[in-house]
Amino acid sequence: MQLSDISYGLPGREQMKRYRIWDSYFTPSHGHPGKDGVSALLADMDRAKRSALDLGQFEKCCFFPHVGIGTTSDSGLERLLREKPELVLKPFDHWPGRMLGMIQLNANDKTASLEALNRWLRDGPMQGVYFPGGGPGALCCTHRNFLPLVERVVELGGVIMQHTWFVTGGKPKPGMSTPSELVELAQKFPDYPFVCAHAGGEWERGIRAVADHPNIFIETSGFDATAGFIEMAVRELGAARIIFGSHLPSRSLGTELSKVTAADITEEEKFEILGANFRKLLGEIEE
Repeated sequence: MQLSDISYGLPGREQMKRYRIWDSYFTPSHGHPGKDGVSALLADMDRAKRSALDLGQFEKCCFFPHVGIGTTSDSGLERLLREKPELVLKPFDHWPGRMLGMIQLNANDKTASLEALNRWLRDGPMQGVYFPGGGPGALCCTHRNFLPLVERVVELGGVIMQHTWFVTGGKPKPGMSTPSELVELAQKFPDYPFVCAHAGGEWERGIRAVADHPNIFIETSGFDATAGFIEMAVRELGAARIIFGSHLPSRSLGTELSKVTAADITEEEKFEILGANFRKLLGEIEE
């Protein structure tokens, strides 16, 4: 048997194809292109290629590019992205037909973020926005700056994903957001969907926090795989409110994919979680 034929405990390639996996949380270099504008990001994509495209048979991967509006602490990179915005699109060229994008917004800078929404979401090719939980662009999602940004995303019909995390003992940084704080924001837009990234880390608390708010979806990546997560999420939220994310390459394919494929749920529910739900949020985008 060749090493390339080993499935590492995961379903085989044909089953992976049948799941039609769309990964909502692909994080090569966390969207950081590198000092020359592209090398680190593309190198991380190459590192993840065997897991995502070969073993996982992912149809699409969604990443969160920086676009030069202060979401990194690298002033040189920020300037480079403003001067050469074409660098933001390099991952699309690197994996043709495979990549989706949601730009990272900086709610600390409303003006730059609104301009970025016009440049990258209104005029394409991005499908939504990601509000980070760390770095200079992080701001708690209950802050008043979020309202005009979310209003504009709603007008444009983009997906909204918020990084969330419950930390035992309280938040170490004020810019972080919890699922409970996302609920406060989402209640202002009750007919519009929001994605709660990482289900809040402490997923039992995260699931309970959003359970009574049907416009909030949870995303599966980022925390260590523990028994009962998906089963509880399906029981409390329904499979239709769960979105798969891999967090590749900083997390392992086996860790993240097995949360769903090894769960005690139906094959139909696995199909929904692994791709169908994200496609619905994106309006069934096809390249």
